[in-house]
Amino acid sequence: MSNQIDPTVDPYGYLGIARNPDGSITRIFDFFAKTPACSDNNDSIPVLTKDIPVNKSNNTWVRLFCPRKVLDSTPITKLPLIVYYHGGGFVLGSAAGSICYEFCTNIAVKIPAVIVSPEYRLAPEHRLPAAYNDSMEALQWIKSTSDQWLTKYADFSKCYLMGSSSGGNIAYHIGLRAVGCVDHLNPLKIQGLILHQPFFGGTRRTPSELRLANDKIFPPCVADVLWKLALPKGVDRDHGYCNPTAGIKLELLDKIKGQGWKILVTGCDGDPLIDRQIELMNILKEKGLIVVGEFSNGGFHGYEFHDSSKAKVLFGVLENFLTSL
Repeated sequence: MSNQIDPTVDPYGYLGIARNPDGSITRIFDFFAKTPACSDNNDSIPVLTKDIPVNKSNNTWVRLFCPRKVLDSTPITKLPLIVYYHGGGFVLGSAAGSICYEFCTNIAVKIPAVIVSPEYRLAPEHRLPAAYNDSMEALQWIKSTSDQWLTKYADFSKCYLMGSSSGGNIAYHIGLRAVGCVDHLNPLKIQGLILHQPFFGGTRRTPSELRLANDKIFPPCVADVLWKLALPKGVDRDHGYCNPTAGIKLELLDKIKGQGWKILVTGCDGDPLIDRQIELMNILKEKGLIVVGEFSNGGFHGYEFHDSSKAKVLFGVLENFLTSL
């Protein structure tokens, strides 16, 4: 948390934004700090990073994370490829965020894996589906890139889409898009989705949202503000972008089942979003998909980013998920 503003009293101020009369916002401060990429081979850092443009007109790019040891290995051993979408409620955050940097660096070391984290346009300047479009464009860039970190060290046949919070929402929706055009993504072969505390919503309050209405990290009133800024104008929180139980496309779920993708959903009961996460997990299971749920007691939304012991547990869950089934 970047300030001491009570989110239940002033959710806009808590997020570091101010409302303007015309409906736009002014970003008062960066809610998340940033860390520059570093590809200096002479440095002692365990993971090298670099940023590569994807669409210059939209100012979108990707940050690559490659474990140093794979660059030095002989013979070359290709690692799983994780496409990681950062969180921030579609309004905040960046692939250059320090939280994202540390999280992806640790995953790259612990799993190990090569990671690509796309930078997507933020709302309300660019409302949904802009973030989905940019994220899908990044997948197309990955499958056709000539960058050696990916072509030499990433196993394109073992690709997973992963995201935290709103990034988990993106991973889910990009999975639905991608499964409808798998042939066009060759040689990229998606094996599953990793939804880490995914951000979903709806007009009806769930029991967990009511129970945690005064949560000091991510109360429902803050989520409401983010959805108001992110969703297309004129729709409510029961739109499919927000509420995955609304208008589920069964044919796409059948295709995911047919592809044999695995899906991991994680959460904790200190997060107001947990009921929605479990609801989606149960729906996917009922449709016959391979779904693993990992839900813990206590915690809060995004707690693995702030507690190294909890992050260690999550990395173990990720490793088991990627090597099982």
